[in-house]
Amino acid sequence: MTNWLEQSVFYEIYPQSFRDTNGDGIGDLPGIIEKLDYIQQLGCNALWLNPCFASPFGDAGYDVSDYCKVAPRYGTNEDLVRLFAQAHRRGMHVLLDLVPGHTSIEHPWFRASMQPEKNEYSGRYIWSNHAWENVAGYGSINGQLRGISQRGGSVAVNFYSLQPALNYGFAKITAPWQSAVDSPEALATRQAMKDVMAFWLDRGCDGFRVDMAGSLVKDDEDQAETIKLWQGMRAFLDAKYPDAVLISEWGQPDRSLQGGFHMDFLLQFGTSHYMDLFRCEHPFFSREGKGDASRFVKTYQANMELTGGKGLMCIPSGNHDMERLRKYLDPEEMKIAFAFLLSMPGAPFVYYGDEIGMRYVDQVSVEGGYERTCSRTPMQWDHGGNYGFSAAPAEELYTRQDPAADAPTVADGIADDASLWQEVHKLIELRKATPALCASGGIEFLNAEGYPLVYLRSQGDSRILVALNPGAKQVSCPCACTAAQQLYCHGGPVTLENGTLTMAGESAAFLQVQ
Repeated sequence: MTNWLEQSVFYEIYPQSFRDTNGDGIGDLPGIIEKLDYIQQLGCNALWLNPCFASPFGDAGYDVSDYCKVAPRYGTNEDLVRLFAQAHRRGMHVLLDLVPGHTSIEHPWFRASMQPEKNEYSGRYIWSNHAWENVAGYGSINGQLRGISQRGGSVAVNFYSLQPALNYGFAKITAPWQSAVDSPEALATRQAMKDVMAFWLDRGCDGFRVDMAGSLVKDDEDQAETIKLWQGMRAFLDAKYPDAVLISEWGQPDRSLQGGFHMDFLLQFGTSHYMDLFRCEHPFFSREGKGDASRFVKTYQANMELTGGKGLMCIPSGNHDMERLRKYLDPEEMKIAFAFLLSMPGAPFVYYGDEIGMRYVDQVSVEGGYERTCSRTPMQWDHGGNYGFSAAPAEELYTRQDPAADAPTVADGIADDASLWQEVHKLIELRKATPALCASGGIEFLNAEGYPLVYLRSQGDSRILVALNPGAKQVSCPCACTAAQQLYCHGGPVTLENGTLTMAGESAAFLQVQ
């Protein structure tokens, strides 16, 4: 593993909504540079930027029209290179969001592929041979477009109609229009994506968070061919960019780590039971005490076993695709949720604004966000105009901001010693200072049935007992450890005596144990 990942705490930035410096109502790269000191003050030492490349923004930038050009609304390529340099000056690292599975319909590759005459891009996307021949229904192909050009054939799309699927081949060939994974067309697509990665790595990028990394090879039921594809990508990086980091949006660490990724994201869908903890009718981290973390823990343990004990699963506070944590938990409940997020293995990811408890703000869809738009509202810095996000008129902002009189701000969070911001800051600093809490440190769950949730983190001689009781009632459970020192305590008293751990309601503790 790249060494800096061991102590990394990521801050996810949705560029449109972070800081606008030119008054057009949309965040930009100079705004991110302006706020690097703030991110460092919070304690985060790594960034993940959602796509900032040229795009028609039918899906908020996940429909790329030029992988090697910054979208003009964010700035220039030179601005992004300056961001890399300024982050590195502060000992921070930057991951870009790589979207390898599809492009925009406006990408030059796709425009060339639509031509009836055969050319070097004819096989860059997945086309059938005839307009009436279906290409949908194979693995992660979710639809198709037809009748859009003079070329005879239908073209596969991954998600929205404006996102044609790039051609990495099919694991099983069942139709004459399908390419093998080692076909010239599929190999050319792989090379094109290597060229994109090299372009930004040469300019100072530290690596990539890879969007839907497990979806590239089609009709790949066990994903064996997709794993081989990423092993080839990793071999390319190891030869020229050995320090380049890859973190996958895959949700199956046994597959992504085998493919050469350093870490894998837990997804808001699938079988991880991540949503049981924070986003369901009865979240485990609610004070009502009706939640259940056991299915999450069982799945987590199964993934640990499948990866030979490595795990390395990133658990985000949220992201641009899911509801804000604040929709389900209030700031006091979020403090204990962050005690969990910042004490688990893998690299934690803080979604911008979660550190102050920004709300999920109901509103109409913007740039294909639909309900996700409500989690993408502009950052609330202070109580100036537009909460310090932009000098533009309010009606020109990327999305509507929180209209509540008590809308949280960074300025308020920093000024209040008892705020959520201060708790997150404290937990981040403790994590970075404690070897057992590093990304690859071991974990053993001691109690996951009911409340409290108790687990032991370890690295070398460092052993930290993490005990979390989000519920309002006092609870106890057997615990054979002997506490040597209390490193962190939130809420009421926590005791470990005579083999019994007792916790007040709404409490959390990190205990150094023997």
